[in-house]
Amino acid sequence: MNDLTQSRWLPVVLLTCSNIFMTFAWYGHLKFKDKPLLLVILASWGIAFFEYCFQVPANRWGNSVYSAAQLKIIQEVITLSVFVVFAISYLHEKFRWNYVAAFVCLIAAVAFAVWPQKP
Repeated sequence: MNDLTQSRWLPVVLLTCSNIFMTFAWYGHLKFKDKPLLLVILASWGIAFFEYCFQVPANRWGNSVYSAAQLKIIQEVITLSVFVVFAISYLHEKFRWNYVAAFVCLIAAVAFAVWPQKP
């Protein structure tokens, strides 16, 4: 493997791209409630294809520097971060204090998951 695929940041960048696509696939249709359900399902599947094009390499290459559990915890924080931006900017939802509290807890989870272990 080359230096790029050994990077600790490449999986984070790829997972962020993956989550942007997946957030639109899962929630983007909420602005199109007048469209037929079958149409939005097919559109979501089409968007999800691109999500997998980022997610699979993120986990494949990321597993060389992170454990599967660490990748999943990192992915959850990215998911929440992407969703908050999406919900506020695209769906025009209000950001609440309990969202901040939940985010702080998730950041703590990442810190505990990637905390260096003694050999």
